[in-house]
Amino acid sequence: MTESQRDAREQSQPSTRERIQQTAIALFSEHGYEHTSLREIAEHLGVTKAALYYHFKTKEDIAASFFESYAVDLDRISDWGETQPRDLATRTELLRRYAEVIRAHVPVLKFMQYNQAALTRLDRMSVFRMRQRRLHALLVEADAPLIHRLRAWDALTTLYSNWITFPRGEDSEQEIRDASLQISIGMVEANDADRPAG
Repeated sequence: MTESQRDAREQSQPSTRERIQQTAIALFSEHGYEHTSLREIAEHLGVTKAALYYHFKTKEDIAASFFESYAVDLDRISDWGETQPRDLATRTELLRRYAEVIRAHVPVLKFMQYNQAALTRLDRMSVFRMRQRRLHALLVEADAPLIHRLRAWDALTTLYSNWITFPRGEDSEQEIRDASLQISIGMVEANDADRPAG
């Protein structure tokens, strides 16, 4: 193996921090946040608690790191949206980008869904709610009729709820994602068609 091949392989491997996050989210999802300790995370990784402490002092720090990555991605979408025309094309693209963020963060969103008590204590839901409101404001005008504002809110929550909580059967994950996005886009299209002319 050449040096460049070795470098490329090393870059493709998750860092220790990323391995901790991946292991923690898996254990939190399997056993629950409250019933998972730092010691168990370290044991599953095959490292000492001291090695874990180098990256994260508490499991709250690990949970916060999940949220930070998700929040950064949401901010990036809203930052982009605020530079674009407030039209149907922009709103459709915002939903497409939001769908990609959800796809990339499914384990985190499942953790959020099934560990509500921990989230309340960590006071992270308010952070997410604020970002969701920012995204919602880009999908509909503040003075729009209530039905338009609700449709825009549902366009966001449908993507999340269908991907995370919809009972799995014979449908593939991709089919569920595509259908959810189609439903969400249909909501903002309905708002656009509903607007008075002029």
